[in-house]
Amino acid sequence: QVQLVESGGGLVQAGGSLRLSCAASGRTFSSYTMGWFRQTPGKEREFVATIRWSGGSTLYADSVKGRFTISRDNAKNTVYLRMNSLKPEDTAVYYCAAKRSLSVQAMALPEDIDYWGQGTQVTVDS
Repeated sequence: QVQLVESGGGLVQAGGSLRLSCAASGRTFSSYTMGWFRQTPGKEREFVATIRWSGGSTLYADSVKGRFTISRDNAKNTVYLRMNSLKPEDTAVYYCAAKRSLSVQAMALPEDIDYWGQGTQVTVDS
């Protein structure tokens, strides 16, 4: 049983930073690509960033490129999303995601995902 547990969300002022964590358990993730999506009320869940567990290749949405950094700690089975220079439009529920694939391009859409976390709220106050 795969479990993805997010933490680290909260309220931050515009221009501030947060780091989200996703603790993964239930299997060996070396054949997986991990990532983050976000969703606001009334909108579809959108891709934010992804990282290949083995090798560390990454891919980012244009809206966060240069501000967000995805990383992983293999020893802790944890994926991180460091978010800098936060904007009010970054306000959303952020979801950790996993897909059994070695391609970071393989999880660009919500329907591509095999497993989801429960989500963590990020609110950026202007």
